[in-house]
Amino acid sequence: MKLRLATFNAENLFARWKDRRADAKRFDNGRGRADAKHGNARQGHPNRKHGKKKHGEAPFRHDPARFREYDHKKRELTARAILSLNADVIGLQEIENLDTLKRFNHRMLGDEYPYQILIDGNDDRLIDVALLSRLPFDYIRTHQYLRTKDDRDWLFSRDCLEVGIRAGKKRVLPVFVNHFKSMHGGREDTMPRRAEQSRAVVRLLKERFGKDPGAYAWAVLGDLNDYMPSAGLKPLLSQPWIVNVVDRIKDPRDRWTHFYPGNGEYNQLDYILLSRSLAAGNPKAVPYIERRGMPRRAERAGEWWSEVDDRKRIKASDHCPVVIQLKV
Repeated sequence: MKLRLATFNAENLFARWKDRRADAKRFDNGRGRADAKHGNARQGHPNRKHGKKKHGEAPFRHDPARFREYDHKKRELTARAILSLNADVIGLQEIENLDTLKRFNHRMLGDEYPYQILIDGNDDRLIDVALLSRLPFDYIRTHQYLRTKDDRDWLFSRDCLEVGIRAGKKRVLPVFVNHFKSMHGGREDTMPRRAEQSRAVVRLLKERFGKDPGAYAWAVLGDLNDYMPSAGLKPLLSQPWIVNVVDRIKDPRDRWTHFYPGNGEYNQLDYILLSRSLAAGNPKAVPYIERRGMPRRAERAGEWWSEVDDRKRIKASDHCPVVIQLKV
């Protein structure tokens, strides 16, 4: 069967509230962080303090004098970017929680995806990886509880969410959704953490599929928060049984998925990695990168939806979604 597979960092897809006060402050309780800008904290994670929700309480009750909604027009563009892909399965990053994902799918995507999964992960900003699918799930695994080698922190910044997609009566396609450690704090200083995460994904693939994981069909995707060449991504992308299909785009200048205005750099931070066998079975498949929802300051996008407005910070995301059609 044919399957369109995609990845997208939706940039802070929250159902929270922005604090109107200019001097909103964050606090850190040592294990997790709540943000005064948002007016609520994550519930249900064993390593975060949380309050009990009163029975019958409105889910997003707020004081309009102090809090305002996140921009609805931006979320409409986020939805437009997703729908433009016509993806059957899409891994997402920076989603608040499963309720938010379900609400977004219902209100903004018209219930396009009957299957949704998100498991609260490790991020102090309360952002998670998730997956939307038109196809049912065979199994779901979280790897968020793995620890770093020195046991001082969680290994995955968010999670390495593994979902088996039923791609036919007897076919299951394992998809691993990632969002690696960001470059905040300096690319080189954060490189070792991404390298450890890369090695962990390789280890998981070998544990799952044996000494030659490339002999099986699977996909790793997500925002890996770095660009090649990178010592942080090399342990993963250098494996001979992994194919970075964005490299199939002929012009290297057209492979970018993120624009950083600080230094004017265009780089690929978002990846669809296929196993050797899955890539070999789709030799002519080339991914499409949707850039019409990017900020207009990313001039190399070349074309934008009319609603994109840099002055009002209205955009689909600061990342581009990537999609590829495969035969599985």
